[in-house]
Amino acid sequence: YYDSKDARLSVFDHGFLYGDGIFEGIRIYNGHIFRLASHILRLYESARGIYLDIGVTPEAMEKLVEEAVALNQKKDGYIRLVVTRGDGPLGIDPFVCPKAKIIIIVGDIQIYPREYYTKGIAALTSSYRRIPADCFDVRIKSVNYLNNVLAKMEAHRAGCMESIMLDGSGYVTECTGDNIFIVRQGGLSTPPCHQGALEGITRAEVLKMASAMAIPAMEKPLTRFDLYTADECFLTGTAAEIMPVTRIDGNQIGDAQPGRITCRLMQAFTELTRGYDPSIFKNDDPVIPDCCYRGILAHQRVIDA
Repeated sequence: YYDSKDARLSVFDHGFLYGDGIFEGIRIYNGHIFRLASHILRLYESARGIYLDIGVTPEAMEKLVEEAVALNQKKDGYIRLVVTRGDGPLGIDPFVCPKAKIIIIVGDIQIYPREYYTKGIAALTSSYRRIPADCFDVRIKSVNYLNNVLAKMEAHRAGCMESIMLDGSGYVTECTGDNIFIVRQGGLSTPPCHQGALEGITRAEVLKMASAMAIPAMEKPLTRFDLYTADECFLTGTAAEIMPVTRIDGNQIGDAQPGRITCRLMQAFTELTRGYDPSIFKNDDPVIPDCCYRGILAHQRVIDA
């Protein structure tokens, strides 16, 4: 273990040279690592997807992550777990790298401003298309994020928080770092993972919470028309958690405020990860209706934290 200023990575590491590696981003809430087993499972599935032998068992990896968190004494924070092909001579051949490299970074997380959650954010549909599955299956959480980076830059240049990426046929896949949901006629819809979306850990939690709260939810192909005509829209991700979207490509979504179902799910996720705290979403907050707040109180006790 090294202090961040002393940590070093070889210039011959194939993760650095060729983006040949995988990673996981994991949250720490109140001293507990959130859904560590699910993250480790996804890491090892990504490894199998690129024929990478990590060199330790999943159980041993869990213990390494827990040890790193304990040493850093982080009550609330973020873990970046990276596994690269390892060091090797120049050249793309992965078989010249004798041993994978494991890097576990434990640090703070930059929390988004509260107003993003109370007012929602603006997004655009990117001109950069999602890499198709016959080229690379994005369910592999690769360290090579250039496609996402370019789409993120496009959003920033347009004054938006996030880009929504479409596939080559015009179907919605996900955003540059988050999954996407819409609400229409009281039900949730999200793109299926085989269509170019990462199997997000927070995405899975939202689907489970929706089931517990008797909110209809399904995976289905979505187009821009579905986004523009949605009653509500939100993003899910490890860093963002549940982020309301109130404008897409300049089009107002619903009444341009975080919707009732979005707010219920936001509060449910807050209770799941931090315990119930009514100060986070106050009754007198004008963007969260009383009916939404009453719904939160009625439904949250069914969530198994």
